[in-house]
Amino acid sequence: MSYLAHFGLARPPFALTPDSDLVFGDTPARLLAALDYSLDRGDGLLAVVGEVGTGKTLLARLLARRVADRAEPAMLVAPATDLRGLMRLLCRELGLSGQGARDELALALQDRLLELHASGRPAVLIVDEAQALGPEGLEAIRLLSNLETDRAKLLRIVLFGQPELDRLLARHGLRQIRDRLAFRLETAPFDPAAARAYIAHRVDRCSPGGGPNRVFADRAAARIARVSRGFPRRINVLADRALLAAYAEGARRVERAHVAAAEAEDGARLTGAGRWLRRAARPVG
Repeated sequence: MSYLAHFGLARPPFALTPDSDLVFGDTPARLLAALDYSLDRGDGLLAVVGEVGTGKTLLARLLARRVADRAEPAMLVAPATDLRGLMRLLCRELGLSGQGARDELALALQDRLLELHASGRPAVLIVDEAQALGPEGLEAIRLLSNLETDRAKLLRIVLFGQPELDRLLARHGLRQIRDRLAFRLETAPFDPAAARAYIAHRVDRCSPGGGPNRVFADRAAARIARVSRGFPRRINVLADRALLAAYAEGARRVERAHVAAAEAEDGARLTGAGRWLRRAARPVG
């Protein structure tokens, strides 16, 4: 019997790839509503900050989907850190070739943004992993945010980043872009009750007919909630490995011991990675 059939599942519930069909709770809806409000009133620059694994990439994809009926979304992930590189990527996202010198790219981009503005579909640039931009890239974002008419921004920008983005924006040299932020929103881990509900939600949604499917014992879900500290990505890793541990034993439910086995495996992986890094760092000869 296959892994999925063993647990009465139609598809894997804890894959690490963000899946908009498995959105949980009302927090994403609240954040999207706030972003929507700000973009609709024409704000030029927004930021969403959160620790690794708190759902920023999923939120970015949901935002791109949400605005697509009335705007032209352009999504960049871990983008180039210089103005010309950013303009090239943005041009390609907006249907342009992205070829040419910086001045040529700037003219082509401005013409395209004016065209979109005139059609009533403003461009929305969504940047994931924005902390990777660094100071130079954020300065380039500031320059792109200068593109405007007398009454409206031609490019509305939403930055999604880890807490390092906050630290970058706190620098004195980046005060101009920091002062332009209309909103700064934050993603956060689940509390223990929400983490347990998240596990049940994903299992149910990935079961035929939408569940209910009590694959995880209460004590197992509670341990995952505690060990993961509520971070969705960490919950997914532990829950997936606990399912595998239960499957290997032929168990129909995930118990606390299976979660402990998942933790041990995870610790072994981290220890092994540490040993590999130490070996790789040794001088040769």
